[in-house]
Amino acid sequence: MEFIPVCEPFLNGNELDYVNDCIKTGWISSAGKYVKAFEESFASYCGTKYAVGVCNGTVALHLALSALDIKKGDEVIIPNFTMIASAFAVCYTGATPVFVDADSETWNINVKKIEEKISDKTKAIMPVSIFGHPCDMEQIWALAKKYNLKIIEDAAESHGAEYKGQKTGNLADITAFSFFANKNLTTGEGGMVVTNDETLYKKCLYFKNVCFSLEAPRNYIHNDIGFNYRISNIHSAIGLAQVEKANEYRDLRIRNANLYRKYLEGVSGVSFQKTRYDVLNVHWMNGILINPQTYGKTRDQLIVKLKSNNIDTRLFFVGMNEQPALAKYGCNISGNYPVTKILTENGFYLPSGSNLSEKTIQNICDIIRNFQ
Repeated sequence: MEFIPVCEPFLNGNELDYVNDCIKTGWISSAGKYVKAFEESFASYCGTKYAVGVCNGTVALHLALSALDIKKGDEVIIPNFTMIASAFAVCYTGATPVFVDADSETWNINVKKIEEKISDKTKAIMPVSIFGHPCDMEQIWALAKKYNLKIIEDAAESHGAEYKGQKTGNLADITAFSFFANKNLTTGEGGMVVTNDETLYKKCLYFKNVCFSLEAPRNYIHNDIGFNYRISNIHSAIGLAQVEKANEYRDLRIRNANLYRKYLEGVSGVSFQKTRYDVLNVHWMNGILINPQTYGKTRDQLIVKLKSNNIDTRLFFVGMNEQPALAKYGCNISGNYPVTKILTENGFYLPSGSNLSEKTIQNICDIIRNFQ
């Protein structure tokens, strides 16, 4: 079989035309018509009032936290099972991330375990839509209101996903997205902060551009410490073209998930992330869990087998409580996180690009099925 990457960007719209326009006109930096057009188009897609384009998803999280005035001495509750960027963004503010184990079915933060981690230092909860599955936001909002907390949604993996009919981006005080090359919508590198709060929106605009005044002429007097988190016109041009076909790309990822489940149905020891009845999971990645006792082989043996057939895979995230960098930072890594441990030791994800053919997915599944 020819090499099948775990994910590759799908660029089959107006990307080339828009990028060529940037180059021909010379608008290649952070000024230019595509930045505003991309922001407005993505805000409209999410159903939110405001969007602020930035250079990647991690800084989108940091900018959102900064707009909420999260600072040293504060605590932010995050899932233990997530990409480490979620934790790093909290650390950048000087605050401390506090970890909550995963739910065994959705693999998102276990909302039943959040309250026991809330302290008088807790200022916010950061749910993460793992692999494109939105969190149980109704329960999270109930806790936020009870304890007067803010919610920062890490929607890096869930463009177009929905919870009870509302898209991610419209489920929290403020939301951060990533447009890395493997995301359902991509700009190569890039991110976005979206919100319905005008004050938070203006803070994001202010901080992302080294705190130049939003009202006064540019006099190079800076009253606060800001960041250079601008997105370029070129990246925004790609992003605009992607948003124009957002529902098509979303449907392709969902199709992939349905095909994997179809062709792996009945295979002992192989299980998938379960989707709640009230969400639309956009399946950024198709992760599977291997039970070596019932499958007959370990996760790592299967990965080697797939690699020998030129099929690329990726391991699941390692829990935040296992991260040396966070221990050095001063995070509390004690306690048990049994679901995260199972996911980390037995999970990995399969090729999930939007442009996969059904035949390719069937071939991958045949190898998994016949390796037992």
